[in-house]
Amino acid sequence: MTLVRERRHQQALRLSLPPPTPSPDFRQRTYLPALSPATSPDSPCIENLSELEKMAVLGHGNGGTVYKVCHKKTSSVYALKILRFNHDATAVRQQAAREAEILKLVDSPYIIRCHGVLDYGMTDTDNVGDLCFVMEYMEGGSLHDLLRARQRLPEQVISGVARRVLHGLAYLHGMHIVHRDIKPSNLLINGKGEVKIADFGVSDVVAGACEACDSYKGTCAYMSPERFDPERWGSDGSDGFAGDVWSLGVVVLQCHMGRFPLIGPGQKPDWATLMCVMCFGERLEMPETASPELQSFIGRCLEKDWRKRATVAELLDHPFVDISCCCSTQELVDYVLHG
Repeated sequence: MTLVRERRHQQALRLSLPPPTPSPDFRQRTYLPALSPATSPDSPCIENLSELEKMAVLGHGNGGTVYKVCHKKTSSVYALKILRFNHDATAVRQQAAREAEILKLVDSPYIIRCHGVLDYGMTDTDNVGDLCFVMEYMEGGSLHDLLRARQRLPEQVISGVARRVLHGLAYLHGMHIVHRDIKPSNLLINGKGEVKIADFGVSDVVAGACEACDSYKGTCAYMSPERFDPERWGSDGSDGFAGDVWSLGVVVLQCHMGRFPLIGPGQKPDWATLMCVMCFGERLEMPETASPELQSFIGRCLEKDWRKRATVAELLDHPFVDISCCCSTQELVDYVLHG
């Protein structure tokens, strides 16, 4: 119990900053470009936030606000993520800069595209100001939004989503990038039926699979056992990539059950409860309502021993995500956008 209290205390120290008060109008400020904008061939080079018009607030979290914005000259729509920092946010600022560097590295149809990174009010000696990400806008929202609207998803849709996320993870892991925060709110869907991995706020580029990962970064509800209890489950150097596989398994099971799956109905997935269930509980029982293929897929993802857990490459060959079992792109579009 002492260990649980210590872990909960450490987790509390890592709580995200409260959401900032939205600025009433972007045009009231002067924004300066900092990092060289990462643009795609079919997008304008956005060098100043005065080029964008605010349309709506998409959400808050992790010390920032996400807006839906429109580029004034081209009428192109983007998602603008603004992270706000104060004098005490040096570590957060460094992680945000790492996120910017990762976003400029990646180029995949399964990863959210960054069209530009703009710095406002930052100097080498002063961390006060904003870091702004001009991101691809995903009109279908997140998997979290879809689950909130539908509660449970058909297996064919789950299969299609899982296959697309696996392709994204295969790309990231091939680039030696560990995401560390795979969860429904970080999986976005657009009107083309594409599913893309977003939010690299706690991600890292690692030298190898067994390079030590910060166990406490990310959302605890989707953390693997070796991240909760490295001493028991992560001996001999755990594989950071395997943690992403565990997280995907939790997401897939959640899509089938319509609620967070590792604990009982009505329970909150707090640190102490999850620690007891995942690190000291019995092997997870598969829901009888799931097909044998889905049960097998989840079982391969949620293997407590990371050495026995399936790799992304192995999961891409799993029958559950075979192309014949997945919903088509059009079927996914129809389900997400039209019901």
